[in-house]
Amino acid sequence: MTEQRRVVARVLSDSKDHPDVETVYQRASEIDDRISIATVYRTIRLFEEASIIERLDFGTGRARYEEIPEKHHDHLVDMRSGKIIEFECKDIETYQKAVAKKHGYELVGHRLELYCLPMDDAK
Repeated sequence: MTEQRRVVARVLSDSKDHPDVETVYQRASEIDDRISIATVYRTIRLFEEASIIERLDFGTGRARYEEIPEKHHDHLVDMRSGKIIEFECKDIETYQKAVAKKHGYELVGHRLELYCLPMDDAK
């Protein structure tokens, strides 16, 4: 693990906002100004292939990333600001399992993303 990969790992680990590659690069270059965007792209691809991080697509045209969570969560995406809120809901989890079972399946994984507008915008 090179020092520049350690910087990218630290940036991703410290991020709470699901950054895209350009944001990771900006933050990493503030720590080490010798790091290149190509290094960031290669490192992110390597971490993704090693199941250290997860690629997320919220329909903005840019992939965003987060560390593989220890505990499952879903995402609420504010379409106005781009803010992403992580949430957990036992009722949703229970319902998804019931739907799979009703159709003769066992649920082994899923991803739920809710795309929303602030209540003032919905009027």
